[in-house]
Amino acid sequence: MALTGIQIYKLLPQTNCKECGFPTCLAFAMKLAAKQVELADCPYVTEESKAQLAESAAPPIRLVSLKSDGYETKAGNEVVLFRHEKTFYHMPGIFVRVMDSDPVDEIKNKVRLADGYKVNYVGMDLSIDGFAVASVSGDGTAFAKAVAAVREVSQRPLVLQSRDPEIMRSGLDVLEGEQPLLYGADANNWESLAELAKDNKAALGVIGSTLEDIADLTEKITAKGVADLVVDPGGRTFSPALTLGTQIRRLSLKKNFRPLGYPIIAFPGDSGDTGLESMLAAQAIAKYAGFIIVDTFSPAFIYPLLVLRQNIYTDPQKPIQVQPGLYEINNPKPEAPLLVTTNFSITYFSVANEVEGAGLPAWLLVTDAEGMSVLTAWAAGKFDAERIAKAVKEFNVVDKISTKQIVLPGHVAVLSGELEEELPGWQIRVGPREAVDIPAFMKQVL
Repeated sequence: MALTGIQIYKLLPQTNCKECGFPTCLAFAMKLAAKQVELADCPYVTEESKAQLAESAAPPIRLVSLKSDGYETKAGNEVVLFRHEKTFYHMPGIFVRVMDSDPVDEIKNKVRLADGYKVNYVGMDLSIDGFAVASVSGDGTAFAKAVAAVREVSQRPLVLQSRDPEIMRSGLDVLEGEQPLLYGADANNWESLAELAKDNKAALGVIGSTLEDIADLTEKITAKGVADLVVDPGGRTFSPALTLGTQIRRLSLKKNFRPLGYPIIAFPGDSGDTGLESMLAAQAIAKYAGFIIVDTFSPAFIYPLLVLRQNIYTDPQKPIQVQPGLYEINNPKPEAPLLVTTNFSITYFSVANEVEGAGLPAWLLVTDAEGMSVLTAWAAGKFDAERIAKAVKEFNVVDKISTKQIVLPGHVAVLSGELEEELPGWQIRVGPREAVDIPAFMKQVL
């Protein structure tokens, strides 16, 4: 049974050192009881207390990792229902599925395209996480060939999908030393698949017709020594998938119901319709899948899912930032104009992409505004004349440009007078308010 906050407090060092981020040990204990912090945040807890606090310190949703040669995909370990409460930690893995009934060349081609897909989004490289191989032929040899075909062109983690233990064994024989996800164990085959998962240190997907069935199976499987589980509550359409996923999340977090405290696996690809598949995948990303299996792969299909996932799983308390500095756009010469902005990633890339796309050479001075946008940083006192002048000196701008002219964002035109005082001898220009208007401004004014 989970401990109360007072019971946890009695096992803590009670020094009120504040190094955990809370003013008192009691406050930390209450947060630990609510599953909103981790025991590791306390630097002075004793080993004896750690052992006694193991259940309370354990995350309500188990962290499950799939590993292959050089890759790892994690899901679980979440502690909140809603992103604004704290943050979501582990983005759901997006896996592209192939069927063992498809020709080997088709499998390789699909995997090769998906494996090589990478898109840069506000300074971050986004890509899929792995592949699923489904046994639809009912033949172990065909399944093994399909797994081998995937492995020839990609080393990303795998999900092996079959309810036949012998077919599953055929696929596992190709993946020596890896830790895939075996899907799936049901009321009829769970003992055999649990043995396979245990012998191969693999995670195991659990299938049940009701949440009660799933809970019963997870307890039986964990008793066999398999701890890394993923649950499939069914619900292949919008309302059932949302309802069941939310129930599992609430029971795990609010009731600390361990038999359902595992990542969820979703199969949008089972819809059979690309449009529905995309929408179901988007819902699964938001509520609350840990592994998502899709059948469709194309840049148009996968890009919005990757961006949605990145946005949801970005810590809302930590803005996406780029490194402050002086950036070159289109190989600028010393006489090229100097623009200035903040280090909020979206602001930076909005400006840089517009200028780069127009083919105009420019210098872009990025100041440290703690990741805030221009107006937000200005209102907070993080983007002012003093900081801009400091950046000009810090990054040795005068050694790289020949014209002492700097262009301010239009939204902070009020800084022009103050910046003239901070940078004597410089000409201060006020640019447009929107990034899309910068190329026209540069052509007409600069």
